[in-house]
Amino acid sequence: MTSPPPPLVAVEVPWVGDQRLKSWAKVVENVDESLSTGWAFEGEFVAVGGIQDLPAGGLLLVYGEKGSRANPIPVVRMFTVNADATLSAEGEAEGRAWARTLRDKAVELLNADAPLDQLPWEPGLMRYGSDALLEELRRRGDLPG
Repeated sequence: MTSPPPPLVAVEVPWVGDQRLKSWAKVVENVDESLSTGWAFEGEFVAVGGIQDLPAGGLLLVYGEKGSRANPIPVVRMFTVNADATLSAEGEAEGRAWARTLRDKAVELLNADAPLDQLPWEPGLMRYGSDALLEELRRRGDLPG
């Protein structure tokens, strides 16, 4: 049985760098560790500079450039999408080696378990009291006796 997809939350995707130069954002779903370029980050592109519906717990990569059109400098920020429609900064890099700089951290974040506040809670859980939920967590070994 597959778990349901995470809930979508309306998040303001920030601009990075100079708005007159190239920019893009992507919800990263996988990282190809054999690559050290931007192609290592696999996922869906989303628009920057406005509100987008993104998966809670998702990893958002935002690329921009600063400097001149003739000599642009990449500026990249990586965020976790929170269930409360905020973003948590997870890393940033500048320059041509940005992808390799952020790659390992992205892999680590994608492999980490989601924090409790980002789990896809279902309305059915609301019928259980706190004591029953705590008892179940103890039964599973997720909480000390």
